[in-house]
Amino acid sequence: MRYVIHRQRWLALLLVLCIGLTACGAADPTITPDSSAAAPTALLVEPAPTVAPGSTEAAPTPTSAAGAAALNLADWAAVEAAARGQTVNWYIWGGAEGINSFVDTFYGQALKERYDITLNRVPLADTVDAVNQVLSEKEAGQAVGAVDLIWINGENFKSLKQADMLLPDWAQQLPNSRYVDWSNPAVNLDFGEPVENMESPWSSAQFQFVYDTARMPADELPRSYAELKDWACAHPGRFTYVAPGPGGFIGTRFVKQALYEISGDAEQWAGAFNQALWDTWSPQLWQYLNELKPCLWRAGATYPKDESEAHQLFANSETDFTFVQAVVGPGALISDGIVPPTAKAFVFDDNMIGDFNYVAIPANAPHPAAALVLANLILDPQLQAAQVLPENGFGLGFGIDITRVDDPAAQAALESAGAQLGAAATPADELARSLRGDMVAEYQNLIEQEWERNVLQQ
Repeated sequence: MRYVIHRQRWLALLLVLCIGLTACGAADPTITPDSSAAAPTALLVEPAPTVAPGSTEAAPTPTSAAGAAALNLADWAAVEAAARGQTVNWYIWGGAEGINSFVDTFYGQALKERYDITLNRVPLADTVDAVNQVLSEKEAGQAVGAVDLIWINGENFKSLKQADMLLPDWAQQLPNSRYVDWSNPAVNLDFGEPVENMESPWSSAQFQFVYDTARMPADELPRSYAELKDWACAHPGRFTYVAPGPGGFIGTRFVKQALYEISGDAEQWAGAFNQALWDTWSPQLWQYLNELKPCLWRAGATYPKDESEAHQLFANSETDFTFVQAVVGPGALISDGIVPPTAKAFVFDDNMIGDFNYVAIPANAPHPAAALVLANLILDPQLQAAQVLPENGFGLGFGIDITRVDDPAAQAALESAGAQLGAAATPADELARSLRGDMVAEYQNLIEQEWERNVLQQ
């Protein structure tokens, strides 16, 4: 019997899981789904080198640039043939064991079973480490580098793009890219930087707080940054946030959201960098954070360096809040025994930042064919459904537009996943109501650079 999906239910789910700077599907006249549709002029695909049966050693390839140029993405079967037997080196933030396990299990197994590709997940303390690796290789004149694929967005993407070290003209030519709404500015703009076919979406995320329902009733939760300061100072030592900076992305986002509320207009931060705007509002941001500081855990003398430390403080009852960006809230953390089963996500009434994250292929990738196959696999609707389920440990939102999926089995999997987010998740209507897009990368750099001087060292 054919599985029927009601479009209104799809759109309601899409509103929550397709995170964006504006409503999903909003047109962007500068970038269209067909803007890069023309096939490359190269018609030949170099045959995949042979690898001994059972070997996990990466197959030798020609120089990266030559290997990528020889791939005709219009002949996807030939791309898969070129990738067969290769090892793909995926450089990925490694700070969450649930995500690491998901990547190894769901992508690693599928790559090996379907394409005879071996996944080599290279864990990073911070994505900038992979960016620096690629830039160092460029400086050294290495035609073939070490990195095949990077989990990336924001300023890291912009750095490699400006250095001309990203493989061009590929993202919209992946077979599964038909499921991506490339007209959505949340997709074709990455922290305000045009994607321009140099990266492909993986998932979406939105900032959320986490509390313990066994410790605190929902009607006592703060619902704004003003209320948070009042709550923290009425409960000294029970709140802290992650230090902004490398490895502390969620702390940077916490500070950005405070800036949105203090300035009274989130939308003004979405355009091109405006030094005058920053100079007007940043002093008030530092004032707010310094007024909050004496009320924090250890009176703000020290801060968690990453989400894992924040989760540990929360689990040990040293603090009453931690933070997630997963659409399942703390569901995956509960499944892994990291936080109590009574943990639950919530959001403020406004100014909760959400966005997409991506994968990109360096211009000097040693195995571009394998990287392309992996990027395409990531967009597979069945695997997109798997990534939102709490028990699978990833828990970020869809990177595809689920209304574009017409296969009945895939439709069923996606709708089922959306219905199983669990009791720990933030209600869909609250996520949608509070959603705001991120600001351009220059502001993020200033926050990370100036927070230490203006807050930590005060």
